[in-house]
Amino acid sequence: MSKVFGITGWKNSGKTTLTAALVQEFVKREYAISTIKHAHESFAVDVEGTDSFKHRAAGASEVAILSKGRWVIMHEGKDGGAAPTLDTMLSKLAPCDLILVEGFKNVDFPKLECILTKNQIDEPVWHQNKSVIATASDQIDSNCELPQFQLDDVSKIADYISQKMGLGL
Repeated sequence: MSKVFGITGWKNSGKTTLTAALVQEFVKREYAISTIKHAHESFAVDVEGTDSFKHRAAGASEVAILSKGRWVIMHEGKDGGAAPTLDTMLSKLAPCDLILVEGFKNVDFPKLECILTKNQIDEPVWHQNKSVIATASDQIDSNCELPQFQLDDVSKIADYISQKMGLGL
């Protein structure tokens, strides 16, 4: 089974930008990377400027997106039913070295929280969710005991994820 690591945070916290940059970094390091993106609303598939387009353009070998009523590994739901679970989507992806999962704040797997202080409205996810094992932000939080990274320090974040997921450097 592929290794799974999450990028989470509140809306407009830099999740997609960081996820796409990490995909590029890991691909540059010759890892096969897939991504899963959680979407809360309906979404366009593979349209320039969308999150899924950015993931694919960054070099992900597969991209899956989930939301209520529609899910994509090019599958269109007909009944508007609930989104498939993360485990269901993980089982549909081809083997790879690492799956980066964007979103899924409340699902239990290791993740890094993105925090962009000017857009932070709610309490950080790590306050309540112990599956957040590190943060990436534009400011260091002296009250946070988790490993902290600058939001744009993609190489160090990739090193950390590699070490945590046993990928090597």
